[in-house]
Amino acid sequence: MTQSLPATPVDERPQGVNELGTGPMSDDEIIDSIGAYEYGWKDSDDYSKGVPKGINEDIVRYISATKNEPEWMLERRLKAFDFFERKPMPTWGPDLSGIDFDNFKYFVRASDRQVKDWEDLPDEIRNTYDRLGIPEAEKNRLVAGVAAQYESEVVYQQIQEDLERQGVIFLDTDSGLREYPEIFEEYFGKAVPAGDNKFAALNTATWSGGSFVYVPPGVQVEIPLQAYFRINTEAMGQFERTLIVADEGSYVHYVEGCTAPIYDTNSLHSAVVEIFVRKDARVRYTTIQNWSNNVLNLVTQRAMVDEGGTMEWIDGNIGSAITMKYPACYLRGEHARGETLSIGFAGEGQHQDTGAKMVHMAPHTSSSIVAKSVSRGGGRTSYRGLVEVHARATKSKSNVLCDALLVDKISRTDTYPYVDVRTEDVEMGHEATVSKVNEDQLFYLMSRGLDETEAMATIVRGFVEPIAKHLPMEYALELNRLIELQMEGSVG
Repeated sequence: MTQSLPATPVDERPQGVNELGTGPMSDDEIIDSIGAYEYGWKDSDDYSKGVPKGINEDIVRYISATKNEPEWMLERRLKAFDFFERKPMPTWGPDLSGIDFDNFKYFVRASDRQVKDWEDLPDEIRNTYDRLGIPEAEKNRLVAGVAAQYESEVVYQQIQEDLERQGVIFLDTDSGLREYPEIFEEYFGKAVPAGDNKFAALNTATWSGGSFVYVPPGVQVEIPLQAYFRINTEAMGQFERTLIVADEGSYVHYVEGCTAPIYDTNSLHSAVVEIFVRKDARVRYTTIQNWSNNVLNLVTQRAMVDEGGTMEWIDGNIGSAITMKYPACYLRGEHARGETLSIGFAGEGQHQDTGAKMVHMAPHTSSSIVAKSVSRGGGRTSYRGLVEVHARATKSKSNVLCDALLVDKISRTDTYPYVDVRTEDVEMGHEATVSKVNEDQLFYLMSRGLDETEAMATIVRGFVEPIAKHLPMEYALELNRLIELQMEGSVG
């Protein structure tokens, strides 16, 4: 999910120079440095030593009681846990058969309180966010509000005072439930019901943290709100729940990000995002998830879009061992619009199974899906998409464009489009292409002075530029940095 680059790079020596700084790197040193993950350090997790692994009804009740939740939320959790136990594991995408739900810790509290000043955080947690550059982004007013989640709970939360005066609510979801129970109960679970799928059920049973955003009618939040999610404990399950309501005629841009340490065992990230775009409102939701490659990223994201509303998903998937994520728009009001721009980048040992869902439920609705993917080092990307046009959604329009780039001969890409149109009065377009980087392209760029790695990274950057240009500048720069990192050693 999005991050800023560390204020100080972990390794500051010039590219191609060995650790001692005495000369060029050997072949073995170059190989060892390829694809290095810069955010994989770990803090002490003594606070989690006594936390039991596994999921059962007692754990669900414990989470709810610890948060002092109302009885109706406990009932929702228990019903969802029943769904989770009965729902089958998905078998139509990446292989999930190796997941052992009894091997994760479901609720880990790293700090005993939430703060509004970075200096009030425990030293180790504060140092982690300093290395990630999150306080710096807030200080430079690149974001209008920041929420920082560490393990199962948000440990820092702040919003600019002028937005508070306009009635904008930006809280962690646990506080949203306590302070705005009427709004919360009206929307919670209405876009993603507990029984939607096995992982939505698991999230509803065990959710903790996430963001609660409400934007009043007509209010324009011009600078993004940012949430940042960090897993630290080994074999951790993180289950944040994000709920965004943009009231009539309003606008908000929400940016989220994530990182995790590198461990030998897997962690599980299974979030749920529910967004409600009311009449003539607009929401943009930006993600560049960069989990370490021992994280299973299995997410459900859905927006309900009313008359004249616009929902934009900007979705980058770079990290994790497995990602299954398909941002959805339910276009339920006339002239509602949904748009998804996504990029999947799969390296060795990764399967990025991503795409989008657009459901046209009303006349004159429109949707656009642009999905790009890059596979290298034996990685696999998949586009999995649905466009569904209901019988009453006459004069609707939809266009899907899937472009895949294979960097080598051992990687793989697949496209699984599904189109269900139940009326004749529509405009529908679908285009899919697969291309390979050829020697002529590399030769041309290398003849202009670039080395082979730089030439390859330039080709990939050009390929993803249609998506990168929609990112805030700092995230576009980060995406380019990640591409350069991933492309090192990818040729030959």
